[in-house]
Amino acid sequence: MEGLDIGLDLLIVLVTAIAGGMLARCLRLPVILGYLVGGIIVGPFGLGLVNDSQTIETLANIGVVLLLFAIGLELSLKELLKLGKISILGGIGQIVLTAAAGFGLGIAINLSVTGSIFFGFIIALSSTMVVLKLLMERGETDTAHGRIMLGILLVQDISVVPMMVAIPAVAGELGGLWASLGIAFGKAVGFIAGMIVLGYWFMPWLLKRVAGQRSRELFLLTVIVLCLAAAFGTYYVGLSAAFGAFAAGLLISQSGYARQAFADILPLRDTFAALFFVALGLVADRQYVLNHLSTIALVAVAVILIKFVICSAITRLFGYGHKTVLMVGTGLINIGEFSFILAMMGQQAGIFSNDFYHLIVASAIVTMFLTPFAMNLNSFLYRWVSQKPWFARQLTGRIDPDLHIQELELSRHAVICGYGDVGKRIADVLEKQKFTYLVIDLDPTIISELRGRGIPCIYGDASNPEILAHASLDKARVLLCTIPDYVAEELTARNALSINPRLDIVARVHRDRDVELLKGLGVTELVLPFFEGSLEMIRHALHRFGMGSTEIQYILNNLRHGQVGEKKEEEER
Repeated sequence: MEGLDIGLDLLIVLVTAIAGGMLARCLRLPVILGYLVGGIIVGPFGLGLVNDSQTIETLANIGVVLLLFAIGLELSLKELLKLGKISILGGIGQIVLTAAAGFGLGIAINLSVTGSIFFGFIIALSSTMVVLKLLMERGETDTAHGRIMLGILLVQDISVVPMMVAIPAVAGELGGLWASLGIAFGKAVGFIAGMIVLGYWFMPWLLKRVAGQRSRELFLLTVIVLCLAAAFGTYYVGLSAAFGAFAAGLLISQSGYARQAFADILPLRDTFAALFFVALGLVADRQYVLNHLSTIALVAVAVILIKFVICSAITRLFGYGHKTVLMVGTGLINIGEFSFILAMMGQQAGIFSNDFYHLIVASAIVTMFLTPFAMNLNSFLYRWVSQKPWFARQLTGRIDPDLHIQELELSRHAVICGYGDVGKRIADVLEKQKFTYLVIDLDPTIISELRGRGIPCIYGDASNPEILAHASLDKARVLLCTIPDYVAEELTARNALSINPRLDIVARVHRDRDVELLKGLGVTELVLPFFEGSLEMIRHALHRFGMGSTEIQYILNNLRHGQVGEKKEEEER
């Protein structure tokens, strides 16, 4: 029955992951924190429920391999290029500057030169899982700061690969560092060349043959075999197994089977990722944390300040305004999940001591935990300060000095707040119909493009009353608010109506609870994308059943009014 002990440990770990994840969700925190805290509680330094943490750690390493493989499958270089210079150049600059600052911090806390180098790499990375989840919950993935953060995070995820390649080389004697790095990267280039050959001829042929069998099980097994084969291939040539998995995923992503491979492997990746984070909690030494609270707090605060200043400065350097600068700097203050992987590899390679590994884990948990609270606090502070007349005037002059010089003589025009995908489509239709419109947006690249085309536009935050004061709202036909940020949307509507109480406002709403709030402010029309999408599908289905257009429209109108009625009933209850 000895073999069942491993199964019992695995069961305890998975139950811990479920319990910790559910608790984190209830507290509106990233599930990663729930996994980590759960691991600490049931681990050897907590309740001692898990006896064989080494086996769990081995399973977690498989999770790392699958995680890198999935990132390779997801990676789209075309999508990265679309995000613009700030994502690529800004991401690279952020990594270099943060790594340099981390090196200095490592020296200050008595790390070796080699340890300090990799400490810089570790703090240069932020958590894609934490930031993406926060942006999705806040409805800000399509905002200027959301797009910038996701672009920088993508560059960071890619940078993990050369860092992993460099660890075995840097773990050797510092005197032969460059020679060791040259050998390591030579091996990496040789491996990639071999993988490209296999990926160009062998992988598409194999995947096509397996897919032709129309068996999901066989296809999934084939994908896993390719992932593990590449991982073990790099491991046996002295490189990171995760690097091989990433290369395999990247090559498969160029084939026509990438989506299916990603969909099939996603549940496995998430399960093993949960194992990985619980395993990190298992090896976290509670006693070390209690004995070194001041050191952990000092390192966490230093990392937060370093990352906030660097990320904010880079965003400002590319010409973005105060709000975008503030939110990007705040969102990227955390230490990422791949930092744990680098720290674990550094510990195994002898670069870090066990104590320093525990310091990294504890500091990372603190920064992850503080990120959502910091973003909420900054949103509240910006919302409060930006509405003060003195600050609004100062803010307007700083972000667009030409605004007070140029006079926009507009009348009977539309004002489009937010020139994202929705705003651009609206503008294209208005332009084709020869109607006048004005755009307000926070992205300087968009404003430069519009000014180059001779389109009236204002660079700034549409929720700023001073910005709206220059939009000739007293003469406008309609204001179309497509801003994905619900706080900015509310302030834009409130300030616009204070300038022109009779203004017709159409706003896109992402959350059900904002419907009554905006209606109460006096917004004329609210559009819920998911609800309108369902109405269009109903329209098509009823049309296929032979119903007439008038009857279909009557049903849709009842549904639309019924939804508003339901919201009112809920508010009354």
